[in-house]
Amino acid sequence: MSGFFIIAIVVMLVSMFVSNRLKSKFEHYSKVRLQNNMSGAEVAARMLADNGIRDVKIQQVNGKLTDHYNPLDKTVNLSESVYHERNAAAAAVAAHECGHAIQHAEAYAWLGLRSKLVPAVNVSARVMQFANMIMLVAGGAMFYKGNAMGMTILLVLIAANVFLTVFAMVTLPVEFDASKRALAWMRNNGIVTSQEYEGSKDSLKWAAMTYVVAAMGALANLMYFLSIFLGRRD
Repeated sequence: MSGFFIIAIVVMLVSMFVSNRLKSKFEHYSKVRLQNNMSGAEVAARMLADNGIRDVKIQQVNGKLTDHYNPLDKTVNLSESVYHERNAAAAAVAAHECGHAIQHAEAYAWLGLRSKLVPAVNVSARVMQFANMIMLVAGGAMFYKGNAMGMTILLVLIAANVFLTVFAMVTLPVEFDASKRALAWMRNNGIVTSQEYEGSKDSLKWAAMTYVVAAMGALANLMYFLSIFLGRRD
């Protein structure tokens, strides 16, 4: 089982690096005040209006970097700093979340697929937690060919990881497209200057990297359990 822990540690370290990098970038570009003096909430409202979207509510949520779009109730949820601040980082995040609202309005295929996968992913996450607890207690011996329970749990783990990996992979085009829409809109509509644009672009790049790391981790876990199944011993 050492391979599982090695993968987990590597993914955790890379994730920590990317997360810290994102936070530092956000703090840095939070100091680049927009010349137009628009807050994140105002940027979001302008982007939605420019795209003819009038049924999406913009609201403030607690936390830091907790910004997200909820397709169930059609809300763009902006963290306190993004909602109120008037800088390149806030503008980028606000526009990015509105990018998801536009995807929803246009029935963007990848967003629709991701939404359909959510129930299966939630079940898979709970199954993973339960199976991992059993795995930690029983150890690697349970995966020998003669151990029927071990093989059953292994197949369950593989199935759960398939859903988690597919979800993580589908998330990538959704996030990259939302950033692409946000940056194009900000540049084409003069929301940001060239310097502010570069700051917004850099902020969104590191935000996207968190999803890349998550996808790599999910794929690595899936490949690990598949390798155990294919190479299990007598």
